[in-house]
Amino acid sequence: VGSVKSLTISFDCLNDSNVPVYSSGDTVSGRVNLEVTGEIRVKSLKIHARGHAKVRWTESRNAGSNTAYTQNYTEEVEYFNHKDVLIGHERDDDNSEEGLHTIPSGRHEYAFSFELPQTPLATSFEGRHGSVRYWVKAELHRPWLLPVKLKKEFTVFEHIDINTPSLLSPQAGTKEKTLCCWFCTSGPISLSAKIERKGYTPGESIQIFAEIENCSSRVVVPKAAIYQTQAFYAKGKMKEVKQLVANLRGESLSSGKTETWNGKVLKIPPVSPSILDCSIIRVEYSLMVYVDIPGAMDLFLNLPLVIGTIPLHPFGSRTSSVSSQCSMNMNWLGLTLPERPEAPPSYAEVVTEEQRQSSLPPIAACDDFERALQGPLFAYIQEFRFLPPPLYSEIDPNPDQPTDDRPSCPSR
Repeated sequence: VGSVKSLTISFDCLNDSNVPVYSSGDTVSGRVNLEVTGEIRVKSLKIHARGHAKVRWTESRNAGSNTAYTQNYTEEVEYFNHKDVLIGHERDDDNSEEGLHTIPSGRHEYAFSFELPQTPLATSFEGRHGSVRYWVKAELHRPWLLPVKLKKEFTVFEHIDINTPSLLSPQAGTKEKTLCCWFCTSGPISLSAKIERKGYTPGESIQIFAEIENCSSRVVVPKAAIYQTQAFYAKGKMKEVKQLVANLRGESLSSGKTETWNGKVLKIPPVSPSILDCSIIRVEYSLMVYVDIPGAMDLFLNLPLVIGTIPLHPFGSRTSSVSSQCSMNMNWLGLTLPERPEAPPSYAEVVTEEQRQSSLPPIAACDDFERALQGPLFAYIQEFRFLPPPLYSEIDPNPDQPTDDRPSCPSR
Protein backbone atom coordinates (compact mmCIF):
# COMPACT_ATOMS: atom_id res chain seq x y z
CA VAL A 1 0.00 0.00 0.00
CA GLY A 2 1.39 3.37 -1.01
CA SER A 3 1.62 6.45 1.18
CA VAL A 4 1.75 10.22 0.74
CA LYS A 5 5.29 11.50 1.28
CA SER A 6 4.59 15.21 0.74
CA LEU A 7 1.93 17.66 -0.42
CA THR A 8 3.05 21.19 -1.29
CA ILE A 9 1.73 24.29 -3.07
CA SER A 10 3.81 26.58 -5.30
CA PHE A 11 2.73 29.80 -7.00
CA ASP A 12 3.69 31.09 -10.44
CA CYS A 13 5.04 34.42 -9.21
CA LEU A 14 4.71 37.66 -11.15
CA ASN A 15 7.95 39.23 -10.00
CA ASP A 16 11.69 38.67 -9.82
CA SER A 17 11.61 38.34 -6.02
CA ASN A 18 9.83 34.97 -6.31
CA VAL A 19 7.25 36.10 -3.77
CA PRO A 20 3.54 35.53 -4.51
CA VAL A 21 2.06 39.05 -4.69
CA TYR A 22 -1.11 39.93 -6.60
CA SER A 23 -3.66 42.69 -7.07
CA SER A 24 -7.37 42.83 -7.90
CA GLY A 25 -8.12 41.38 -11.33
CA ASP A 26 -4.90 39.32 -11.45
CA THR A 27 -4.81 35.63 -12.27
CA VAL A 28 -3.41 33.50 -9.46
CA SER A 29 -1.83 30.34 -10.81
CA GLY A 30 0.36 27.64 -9.39
CA ARG A 31 0.79 23.94 -8.82
CA VAL A 32 -0.11 21.37 -6.22
CA ASN A 33 2.88 19.06 -5.90
CA LEU A 34 2.21 15.52 -4.69
CA GLU A 35 4.90 12.96 -3.92
CA VAL A 36 3.85 9.40 -3.12
CA THR A 37 5.74 6.27 -2.16
CA GLY A 38 4.11 3.32 -3.85
CA GLU A 39 0.80 3.38 -5.66
CA ILE A 40 -2.17 5.09 -4.02
CA ARG A 41 -5.87 5.40 -4.86
CA VAL A 42 -7.60 8.72 -4.30
CA LYS A 43 -11.14 10.00 -4.39
CA SER A 44 -10.24 13.60 -5.15
CA LEU A 45 -7.66 16.37 -5.01
CA LYS A 46 -9.25 19.77 -4.49
CA ILE A 47 -8.19 23.36 -3.99
CA HIS A 48 -10.04 26.01 -2.03
CA ALA A 49 -8.95 29.65 -2.43
CA ARG A 50 -10.35 32.35 -0.18
CA GLY A 51 -9.79 35.97 0.79
CA HIS A 52 -11.40 37.72 3.73
CA ALA A 53 -11.04 40.44 6.33
CA LYS A 54 -11.91 39.50 9.90
CA VAL A 55 -11.96 41.36 13.21
CA ARG A 56 -12.40 39.98 16.72
CA TRP A 57 -12.04 41.30 20.24
CA THR A 58 -13.67 40.81 23.64
CA GLU A 59 -14.76 43.21 26.36
CA SER A 60 -15.77 42.55 29.97
CA ARG A 61 -19.20 43.75 31.08
CA ASN A 62 -20.77 44.13 34.51
CA ALA A 63 -24.35 42.87 34.80
CA GLY A 64 -24.77 43.58 38.50
CA SER A 65 -22.92 43.86 41.76
CA ASN A 66 -21.38 40.38 41.56
CA THR A 67 -22.05 39.40 37.96
CA ALA A 68 -19.75 39.85 35.00
CA TYR A 69 -19.70 38.48 31.48
CA THR A 70 -17.60 38.76 28.34
CA GLN A 71 -18.95 40.42 25.22
CA ASN A 72 -17.52 39.18 21.91
CA TYR A 73 -17.23 41.50 18.92
CA THR A 74 -16.65 39.82 15.57
CA GLU A 75 -17.17 40.82 11.96
CA GLU A 76 -16.08 39.40 8.62
CA VAL A 77 -15.98 40.54 4.99
CA GLU A 78 -15.42 37.95 2.26
CA TYR A 79 -13.65 39.09 -0.90
CA PHE A 80 -13.74 35.84 -2.86
CA ASN A 81 -14.32 32.12 -2.39
CA HIS A 82 -13.16 29.77 -5.14
CA LYS A 83 -13.20 25.97 -5.26
CA ASP A 84 -11.89 23.61 -7.92
CA VAL A 85 -11.40 19.87 -8.33
CA LEU A 86 -8.05 18.81 -9.79
CA ILE A 87 -8.66 15.05 -9.54
CA GLY A 88 -11.93 13.17 -9.10
CA HIS A 89 -15.34 14.61 -8.34
CA GLU A 90 -16.85 17.17 -6.02
CA ARG A 91 -18.60 14.59 -3.84
CA ASP A 92 -16.28 12.39 -1.82
CA ASP A 93 -18.20 11.86 1.40
CA ASP A 94 -18.49 8.10 1.03
CA ASN A 95 -15.90 5.37 1.03
CA SER A 96 -17.04 3.63 -2.11
CA GLU A 97 -14.38 1.95 -4.18
CA GLU A 98 -16.02 3.24 -7.34
CA GLY A 99 -14.59 6.15 -9.26
CA LEU A 100 -11.20 6.04 -7.57
CA HIS A 101 -8.12 7.38 -9.34
CA THR A 102 -4.82 5.53 -9.20
CA ILE A 103 -1.67 7.60 -8.74
CA PRO A 104 1.62 5.77 -9.32
CA SER A 105 4.68 6.14 -7.11
CA GLY A 106 6.74 9.29 -7.69
CA ARG A 107 6.24 13.05 -7.97
CA HIS A 108 3.20 14.60 -9.62
CA GLU A 109 2.15 18.20 -10.41
CA TYR A 110 -1.41 19.48 -10.81
CA ALA A 111 -1.89 23.02 -12.14
CA PHE A 112 -4.53 25.40 -10.80
CA SER A 113 -5.61 28.88 -11.82
CA PHE A 114 -8.27 31.39 -10.78
CA GLU A 115 -8.92 35.12 -11.15
CA LEU A 116 -9.13 37.59 -8.30
CA PRO A 117 -12.20 39.88 -8.41
CA GLN A 118 -11.96 43.11 -10.38
CA THR A 119 -13.51 44.99 -7.47
CA PRO A 120 -11.11 46.57 -4.94
CA LEU A 121 -9.53 44.18 -2.45
CA ALA A 122 -8.08 45.09 0.92
CA THR A 123 -4.29 44.86 1.24
CA SER A 124 -3.01 41.84 3.18
CA PHE A 125 -2.61 42.80 6.83
CA GLU A 126 -2.08 41.34 10.30
CA GLY A 127 -3.24 43.59 13.14
CA ARG A 128 -3.89 43.50 16.87
CA HIS A 129 -7.62 42.75 16.60
CA GLY A 130 -8.02 41.66 13.00
CA SER A 131 -6.44 40.64 9.73
CA VAL A 132 -6.83 40.55 5.96
CA ARG A 133 -5.72 37.18 4.60
CA TYR A 134 -5.64 35.38 1.26
CA TRP A 135 -4.81 31.71 0.88
CA VAL A 136 -5.03 28.53 -1.17
CA LYS A 137 -5.74 25.19 0.50
CA ALA A 138 -5.19 21.77 -1.09
CA GLU A 139 -7.07 18.69 0.13
CA LEU A 140 -6.28 15.10 -0.86
CA HIS A 141 -9.12 12.66 -0.10
CA ARG A 142 -8.61 8.89 0.01
CA PRO A 143 -11.05 6.14 1.04
CA TRP A 144 -11.04 5.16 4.72
CA LEU A 145 -8.32 7.69 5.56
CA LEU A 146 -8.28 11.21 6.91
CA PRO A 147 -7.75 13.87 4.23
CA VAL A 148 -4.29 15.37 3.76
CA LYS A 149 -4.59 19.17 3.87
CA LEU A 150 -2.20 22.05 3.26
CA LYS A 151 -2.81 25.81 3.31
CA LYS A 152 -0.51 28.46 1.81
CA GLU A 153 -1.05 32.21 1.96
CA PHE A 154 -0.31 34.79 -0.71
CA THR A 155 -0.14 38.59 -0.51
CA VAL A 156 -2.55 41.03 -2.14
CA PHE A 157 -1.96 44.75 -2.65
CA GLU A 158 -4.76 47.21 -3.28
CA HIS A 159 -2.59 49.78 -4.99
CA ILE A 160 -2.48 53.41 -3.90
CA ASP A 161 -0.82 55.70 -6.43
CA ILE A 162 0.60 58.72 -4.66
CA ASN A 163 0.86 60.58 -8.00
CA THR A 164 -2.61 62.05 -7.55
CA PRO A 165 -3.42 65.71 -6.84
CA SER A 166 -4.86 65.07 -3.38
CA LEU A 167 -1.77 63.12 -2.26
CA LEU A 168 0.71 65.56 -3.81
CA SER A 169 -0.76 68.59 -2.05
CA PRO A 170 1.29 70.16 0.79
CA GLN A 171 0.16 69.67 4.39
CA ALA A 172 0.68 72.50 6.88
CA GLY A 173 -0.52 73.90 10.19
CA THR A 174 0.19 76.43 12.94
CA LYS A 175 -0.51 76.32 16.68
CA GLU A 176 0.32 78.39 19.74
CA LYS A 177 0.20 77.71 23.48
CA THR A 178 0.53 80.07 26.45
CA LEU A 179 1.61 78.61 29.77
CA CYS A 180 -0.12 79.86 32.88
CA CYS A 181 1.12 79.17 36.40
CA TRP A 182 -0.86 80.74 39.24
CA PHE A 183 0.16 84.39 39.46
CA CYS A 184 2.21 84.67 36.31
CA THR A 185 1.78 84.10 32.62
CA SER A 186 4.76 83.40 30.39
CA GLY A 187 4.95 84.24 26.72
CA PRO A 188 3.53 81.90 24.09
CA ILE A 189 5.16 78.87 22.48
CA SER A 190 4.39 78.80 18.77
CA LEU A 191 4.76 76.00 16.23
CA SER A 192 4.41 76.08 12.45
CA ALA A 193 5.09 73.01 10.30
CA LYS A 194 4.75 71.95 6.68
CA ILE A 195 5.50 68.89 4.56
CA GLU A 196 5.62 68.85 0.77
CA ARG A 197 2.88 66.27 0.22
CA LYS A 198 0.48 63.87 1.86
CA GLY A 199 1.39 60.63 0.04
CA TYR A 200 4.61 58.66 0.55
CA THR A 201 5.85 55.12 0.07
CA PRO A 202 7.88 52.94 2.47
CA GLY A 203 11.58 53.83 2.41
CA GLU A 204 11.03 57.46 1.48
CA SER A 205 12.06 60.32 3.74
CA ILE A 206 9.67 63.06 4.79
CA GLN A 207 11.24 66.52 4.71
CA ILE A 208 9.80 68.59 7.55
CA PHE A 209 9.84 72.38 7.39
CA ALA A 210 9.06 73.92 10.76
CA GLU A 211 9.62 76.94 12.98
CA ILE A 212 9.41 76.71 16.76
CA GLU A 213 9.50 79.88 18.86
CA ASN A 214 9.81 79.63 22.64
CA CYS A 215 8.75 82.80 24.44
CA SER A 216 7.97 80.91 27.64
CA SER A 217 10.19 80.64 30.69
CA ARG A 218 10.79 76.91 30.25
CA VAL A 219 13.22 74.85 28.18
CA VAL A 220 11.29 72.92 25.52
CA VAL A 221 12.23 70.29 22.93
CA PRO A 222 10.76 70.11 19.39
CA LYS A 223 10.09 66.59 18.12
CA ALA A 224 8.37 64.75 15.27
CA ALA A 225 6.89 61.25 15.01
CA ILE A 226 5.01 59.03 12.55
CA TYR A 227 2.09 57.06 13.99
CA GLN A 228 0.08 54.16 12.61
CA THR A 229 -3.55 53.91 13.70
CA GLN A 230 -5.44 50.65 13.31
CA ALA A 231 -9.22 50.84 13.64
CA PHE A 232 -11.41 47.72 13.86
CA TYR A 233 -15.21 47.85 13.49
CA ALA A 234 -17.77 45.27 14.67
CA LYS A 235 -21.39 45.44 15.86
CA GLY A 236 -21.44 49.22 15.74
CA LYS A 237 -18.36 49.57 17.93
CA MET A 238 -14.78 50.54 17.15
CA LYS A 239 -11.51 49.36 18.66
CA GLU A 240 -8.43 51.48 18.01
CA VAL A 241 -4.72 50.74 18.38
CA LYS A 242 -1.95 53.30 17.87
CA GLN A 243 1.68 52.54 17.21
CA LEU A 244 4.75 54.75 17.07
CA VAL A 245 6.51 54.00 13.77
CA ALA A 246 9.44 56.44 13.69
CA ASN A 247 10.47 59.71 15.33
CA LEU A 248 13.17 62.35 15.66
CA ARG A 249 14.26 64.89 18.26
CA GLY A 250 15.39 68.46 17.75
CA GLU A 251 17.67 70.59 19.92
CA SER A 252 16.53 71.84 23.32
CA LEU A 253 15.15 75.34 23.05
CA SER A 254 15.69 77.76 25.95
CA SER A 255 13.56 80.79 26.72
CA GLY A 256 13.48 83.40 23.97
CA LYS A 257 15.00 81.12 21.33
CA THR A 258 13.72 80.04 17.93
CA GLU A 259 14.53 76.88 15.96
CA THR A 260 13.97 76.40 12.24
CA TRP A 261 13.82 73.06 10.41
CA ASN A 262 14.68 73.48 6.75
CA GLY A 263 13.73 70.04 5.52
CA LYS A 264 14.59 67.94 8.58
CA VAL A 265 14.49 64.31 7.44
CA LEU A 266 12.34 61.56 8.99
CA LYS A 267 12.58 58.24 7.14
CA ILE A 268 9.58 55.95 6.78
CA PRO A 269 10.45 52.35 7.74
CA PRO A 270 9.06 49.29 5.88
CA VAL A 271 5.43 49.49 7.02
CA SER A 272 2.28 48.16 5.40
CA PRO A 273 0.34 50.52 3.10
CA SER A 274 -2.70 52.45 4.25
CA ILE A 275 -5.99 50.53 4.17
CA LEU A 276 -8.73 53.03 3.39
CA ASP A 277 -11.56 51.14 1.69
CA CYS A 278 -12.23 48.13 3.94
CA SER A 279 -15.47 48.42 5.88
CA ILE A 280 -14.20 46.70 9.05
CA ILE A 281 -10.44 47.49 9.14
CA ARG A 282 -8.70 50.80 8.53
CA VAL A 283 -4.98 51.47 8.68
CA GLU A 284 -4.03 55.16 8.67
CA TYR A 285 -0.88 57.18 9.29
CA SER A 286 -0.10 60.66 10.56
CA LEU A 287 2.92 62.85 11.16
CA MET A 288 2.89 64.61 14.51
CA VAL A 289 5.17 67.60 14.91
CA TYR A 290 5.14 68.69 18.54
CA VAL A 291 6.91 70.62 21.29
CA ASP A 292 7.72 68.69 24.45
CA ILE A 293 6.96 71.05 27.36
CA PRO A 294 8.06 69.89 30.84
CA GLY A 295 5.21 70.02 33.35
CA ALA A 296 2.53 70.92 30.79
CA MET A 297 0.47 69.43 27.97
CA ASP A 298 2.58 69.29 24.83
CA LEU A 299 1.87 71.55 21.89
CA PHE A 300 1.33 69.47 18.77
CA LEU A 301 0.32 69.56 15.11
CA ASN A 302 -1.11 66.52 13.35
CA LEU A 303 -0.55 66.19 9.60
CA PRO A 304 -2.32 63.24 7.88
CA LEU A 305 -0.28 60.85 5.75
CA VAL A 306 -1.18 58.16 3.22
CA ILE A 307 1.34 55.34 2.74
CA GLY A 308 0.98 54.17 -0.86
CA THR A 309 2.38 51.42 -3.06
CA ILE A 310 3.17 53.22 -6.33
CA PRO A 311 6.14 55.59 -5.88
CA LEU A 312 6.42 59.21 -6.88
CA HIS A 313 7.36 59.91 -10.48
CA PRO A 314 10.65 61.86 -10.75
CA PHE A 315 8.85 64.95 -12.04
CA GLY A 316 6.15 64.80 -9.34
CA SER A 317 7.99 66.65 -6.59
CA ARG A 318 11.31 68.01 -5.40
CA THR A 319 11.43 65.21 -2.84
CA SER A 320 13.61 62.32 -3.93
CA SER A 321 11.81 59.13 -4.93
CA VAL A 322 12.27 55.70 -3.45
CA SER A 323 14.86 54.84 -6.09
CA SER A 324 17.35 57.10 -4.37
CA GLN A 325 16.62 55.59 -0.98
CA CYS A 326 17.12 51.88 -1.49
CA SER A 327 18.57 49.14 -3.64
CA MET A 328 16.73 46.40 -5.45
CA ASN A 329 19.40 43.99 -4.30
CA MET A 330 18.09 44.13 -0.72
CA ASN A 331 16.35 41.04 0.59
CA TRP A 332 12.93 42.47 1.39
CA LEU A 333 11.89 39.48 3.48
CA GLY A 334 14.80 40.12 5.84
CA LEU A 335 13.95 43.72 6.57
CA THR A 336 12.87 44.65 10.07
CA LEU A 337 11.95 47.88 11.74
CA PRO A 338 14.77 49.82 13.37
CA GLU A 339 15.21 49.73 17.12
CA ARG A 340 12.29 51.06 19.10
CA PRO A 341 12.19 54.84 19.04
CA GLU A 342 11.94 56.81 22.24
CA ALA A 343 8.60 56.93 24.06
CA PRO A 344 5.91 59.15 22.53
CA PRO A 345 4.00 61.85 24.42
CA SER A 346 1.79 60.72 27.29
CA TYR A 347 -1.37 61.14 25.23
CA ALA A 348 -2.71 60.13 21.83
CA GLU A 349 -4.24 62.64 19.46
CA VAL A 350 -7.71 61.60 18.33
CA VAL A 351 -9.19 62.64 14.99
CA THR A 352 -12.97 63.06 14.75
CA GLU A 353 -14.90 60.99 12.23
CA GLU A 354 -15.75 64.17 10.31
CA GLN A 355 -12.09 65.05 10.02
CA ARG A 356 -11.28 61.47 9.09
CA GLN A 357 -13.80 61.41 6.25
CA SER A 358 -12.80 64.81 4.89
CA SER A 359 -9.16 63.75 4.72
CA LEU A 360 -9.68 60.57 2.69
CA PRO A 361 -8.17 60.84 -0.80
CA PRO A 362 -9.49 59.11 -3.91
CA ILE A 363 -7.56 55.94 -4.63
CA ALA A 364 -6.28 55.67 -8.17
CA ALA A 365 -6.37 52.28 -9.83
CA CYS A 366 -3.08 50.81 -10.99
CA ASP A 367 -3.04 49.48 -14.53
CA ASP A 368 0.65 48.70 -14.43
CA PHE A 369 1.08 46.11 -11.72
CA GLU A 370 4.32 44.83 -13.18
CA ARG A 371 5.88 48.29 -12.95
CA ALA A 372 5.03 48.60 -9.29
CA LEU A 373 6.46 45.18 -8.45
CA GLN A 374 9.66 45.66 -10.40
CA GLY A 375 10.27 49.14 -8.98
CA PRO A 376 12.44 49.86 -5.96
CA LEU A 377 9.44 50.10 -3.66
CA PHE A 378 9.10 46.32 -3.64
CA ALA A 379 12.38 45.92 -1.80
CA TYR A 380 10.84 47.74 1.15
CA ILE A 381 7.65 45.74 1.55
CA GLN A 382 7.61 43.00 4.18
CA GLU A 383 5.40 39.99 4.37
CA PHE A 384 2.64 41.58 6.42
CA ARG A 385 2.94 39.94 9.78
CA PHE A 386 2.21 42.77 12.18
CA LEU A 387 5.00 44.47 14.06
CA PRO A 388 5.56 44.02 17.83
CA PRO A 389 2.86 45.33 20.18
CA PRO A 390 2.52 49.11 20.12
CA LEU A 391 4.41 51.20 22.62
CA TYR A 392 1.19 52.72 23.82
CA SER A 393 -2.51 52.64 23.12
CA GLU A 394 -4.15 55.53 24.90
CA ILE A 395 -7.07 57.78 24.03
CA ASP A 396 -6.93 61.46 24.82
CA PRO A 397 -9.66 62.02 27.44
CA ASN A 398 -10.09 65.62 26.24
CA PRO A 399 -9.95 65.52 22.43
CA ASP A 400 -10.30 68.58 20.25
CA GLN A 401 -9.33 71.12 22.89
CA PRO A 402 -9.61 74.71 21.62
CA THR A 403 -6.21 76.05 20.70
CA ASP A 404 -6.83 79.73 20.06
CA ASP A 405 -8.06 80.75 23.51
CA ARG A 406 -5.23 81.42 25.89
CA PRO A 407 -5.87 80.44 29.51
CA SER A 408 -6.34 83.37 31.82
CA CYS A 409 -4.32 83.77 34.97
CA PRO A 410 -5.70 84.78 38.38
CA SER A 411 -4.78 88.32 39.37
CA ARG A 412 -2.90 89.18 42.57
